[in-house]
Amino acid sequence: MSTDVDELITAARAHDARALGKLISMVEDDDPALPALMSALLGAGVQTRSYVIGLTGAPGVGKSTTTSALIALLRERQQRVGVLAVDPTSPITGGALLGDRVRMQVHATDADVFIRSMASRGQLGGIAAATPRAVQILGATGFDVVLVETVGVGQAEVDIAATADTTVVLLAPGMGDGIQTAKAGVLEVADILVVNKCDRDGADDAVRELRTMVATTPQREPNSWRPIVVRTTATVPNGIDELVEAIDKHRSWLESQRESEL
Repeated sequence: MSTDVDELITAARAHDARALGKLISMVEDDDPALPALMSALLGAGVQTRSYVIGLTGAPGVGKSTTTSALIALLRERQQRVGVLAVDPTSPITGGALLGDRVRMQVHATDADVFIRSMASRGQLGGIAAATPRAVQILGATGFDVVLVETVGVGQAEVDIAATADTTVVLLAPGMGDGIQTAKAGVLEVADILVVNKCDRDGADDAVRELRTMVATTPQREPNSWRPIVVRTTATVPNGIDELVEAIDKHRSWLESQRESEL
């Protein structure tokens, strides 16, 4: 069993997508060899950390399209990108309902991009129970950035903040009152707020409302992070450069916070 695990890890680090898929399946299935797998992956002398970006928001706001546009820009930086897309569970097979995301298949032939759909399996909070360990596997097999796209159920979808370094909350014009959404608690976890589909009517009002909300929300601590509001139209794509710039700013802020704690 140990030899099999070692062989899978070696193959996954050599960019073998099939081996990487098997490792994540072991996590999802709670395989008996899982303790040996995690011990081997997280041993000394290996990279065990990717930068994790969570994308969340209600169904229909364009999370998958935005994720695909982010992959393209990150690949221009020569970064290896892993994607974990959490989907509702099929009541028949128990698997991810949407399977591998059709909207992301433009990246399917890129050896430095790995896309995996994960079934939520009834887990609340927007991500699957296996997602945090799957993130660790991607980090330990050499991925620079991991994008986690949540299932998109709304109010309960806050677990992503505990997994991601930067949490991006997407909204779209005409999909309900942004302040009401904020009261539901989802926006409270946001590091970046994205108004997507800005080619629609009402985009300017949505951006203005969110910026007012951010400006008038009391800071918990003097130097705490204030969410950045970004406008995008991911299908074009427009605004994705600004989104990546906002992610970079949040990452730099996190690094400065860690340095100040040393």
